[in-house]
Amino acid sequence: MRAEILSTGDEVRSGAIADTNAAAIAEALESGGITVMRHTCVGDDTELIAEVLQAMARRAEVAVVTGGLGPTMDDVTAAAAALAAGVALREDPEALTQMERFFRSRGLEMTAANRKQALLPDKAVVLENKNGTAPGFRMQLGDCRLYFLPGVPREMKPMLARHVLKDLKAHQQAEGRFHRVDVVTTFGLPESVVGEELRDLAAADSRLQIGLRVLFPEIHIRIYSHGKREEGLETRIGELKIAIRERLGKRVLSEEGRRLPEVLGGMLLDRGATLALAESCTGGLMAKQLTDVAGSSGFFLLSAVTYANAAKRAVLGVGSETLAQYGAVDETTAREMAEGARRVSGADYALSTTGIAGPDGGSDDKPVGTVCIGLATPEGSTAFRYGFSFGDRDMNRRIFAAMAFDRLRLYLSGLLPLKKVRT
Repeated sequence: MRAEILSTGDEVRSGAIADTNAAAIAEALESGGITVMRHTCVGDDTELIAEVLQAMARRAEVAVVTGGLGPTMDDVTAAAAALAAGVALREDPEALTQMERFFRSRGLEMTAANRKQALLPDKAVVLENKNGTAPGFRMQLGDCRLYFLPGVPREMKPMLARHVLKDLKAHQQAEGRFHRVDVVTTFGLPESVVGEELRDLAAADSRLQIGLRVLFPEIHIRIYSHGKREEGLETRIGELKIAIRERLGKRVLSEEGRRLPEVLGGMLLDRGATLALAESCTGGLMAKQLTDVAGSSGFFLLSAVTYANAAKRAVLGVGSETLAQYGAVDETTAREMAEGARRVSGADYALSTTGIAGPDGGSDDKPVGTVCIGLATPEGSTAFRYGFSFGDRDMNRRIFAAMAFDRLRLYLSGLLPLKKVRT
């Protein structure tokens, strides 16, 4: 199925508000086996929106439209849809009831201005909005199925899942079509290398396609499977995942689409083990990423953001002699930081980061992008030094955090030789 996306609103058209909706909708549709052909953005102009809707309906089988369903005079999307279809606007009883219920549940009074939001094109199907006042709606224009959703992301996203994706999946199943997307996550190789390694893998089966998505610093391998019958495809997908792991080895994080912090957290939970952090250059980023993982309280104990040398000494017990001789960015300092975090927290494992994220602060010996990572375990401790040249502070911090997590992942997997862990 071919789809198009339309974002409306002067704020989006002018760039005052970033159009994050189009990206979220496109990703969701593509994952559902629907090819997005075009993104369009127009301002609050009834006739222009109607013109674009008619053009989209001639080209696509599916269209998703966001924005312009509010109570103000510049919210004109419903009127534009009616104009495009050549029908009248009418007050929809179901939409009005849903709106009244929403206001009542929050102890608010619905105004006359809000009542405008119940005006929908004749014969449109109401899509309930449980998180806001603007009902969405669905209508047919020629051979195209159009879905109209609010522009507020926290309202749009639940409605996209509940109404659009669910409806389209049922429509595909009724036609005997199926589609699914599997994701294999990797870390440690550039996109070009991953692409070259996998270039020939899906060529033998027309029902399978491989695509790459960069979610820095990870590379996600997306396996698209589609066809008229699902028989035998599950086995083929499994074989393809085995081949990917054979090609990429220890660079594969997960065959279920899990990202690095979640993978590491799962490994710790499986072992009943705990983790502490000592962060300098990452400034709490690692702690944030770990606590984004559901169930992180089961393995994560503590993060000490010891940015200053005085904090490294006072909180973690890093030696004054160490800092004087080697400086803050050094393997010896990183190792003592990790040991201190493990000692202070009582955790089974500890990681530390100390480095130069930039844009300044580097030297010939320790240029911007240098990071030292400490790893403390029940068997001993060690440290690593790496250099990156992204030239961007945020990218450096994210790769520093990922490298630290990956050192522990590899160690727990038995892929980091024990001889490298010194007491």
